[in-house]
Amino acid sequence: MTQGQDLKSAPLLDHLEELRKRIIISLVFLAVGLVIAFQYRLQLIELVKVPLHASEQYQKGHVTVVTQGLTDQFFLAINLSFWAGLALALPFILWQVWAFIAPGLYPHERKWGLPFIIGAGLSFLAGAVFGYELVLPAMVGFLLDFLAGAVTPLLNLRDYIGTVTTFLVAFGLAFELPILAVILTRIGIVNHVMLRKGWRFALVGVAVAAAVITPTPDPGNMMLVAVPLYALYELGVLLSRVFRVVPAEEAPAIGA
Repeated sequence: MTQGQDLKSAPLLDHLEELRKRIIISLVFLAVGLVIAFQYRLQLIELVKVPLHASEQYQKGHVTVVTQGLTDQFFLAINLSFWAGLALALPFILWQVWAFIAPGLYPHERKWGLPFIIGAGLSFLAGAVFGYELVLPAMVGFLLDFLAGAVTPLLNLRDYIGTVTTFLVAFGLAFELPILAVILTRIGIVNHVMLRKGWRFALVGVAVAAAVITPTPDPGNMMLVAVPLYALYELGVLLSRVFRVVPAEEAPAIGA
């Protein structure tokens, strides 16, 4: 290998080494979060079971929560602790993501680091809380009371926790849409005009996403998901306009 080839490959190797470093640090934060969450696994299980109280059958004691396999209790605790630990570690992981991409940005773009971390973290939290407080109880109540006590549900706790965590993560990610719109706008991939013209496609996408996220066929629960998702899209359009990149020739001259 020639000296010129060494010089060309050096930046790539440096980036890979930096990426490895950031991934390792992020995994350490995730492991710490998992260990902390695992200490509160019983409280977390009770917290996840709260939406069950929206079911009349559960309140009457007609729903039995069970585990079936020998290892189910251990693995459901690990699964729940993983997601809770990820939520705890998310701000620190986002900081590592920003630390990796920041050196490639201009100085005036690096000032968005703290708003990006805070905005992304709060958006994910808001989505998870919205799903937990408003949508999940309605969904659980509908599904468990569907046959009005004609059968006695044996609810597998491992499957239930898996469904709930997937549901809440999906809502948390959906609430990242405005932040994603701002980022894509600032790096020049999209703009508010493109997003505004694509509202029909967004509406169809929101309807499909609502149907997938909500496993209940009733229109009420689907609308409870679809309306906030489309509102988030409109918020993304608005933020894209506010944080748009203005070409130098269109910017007002200083002192004019």
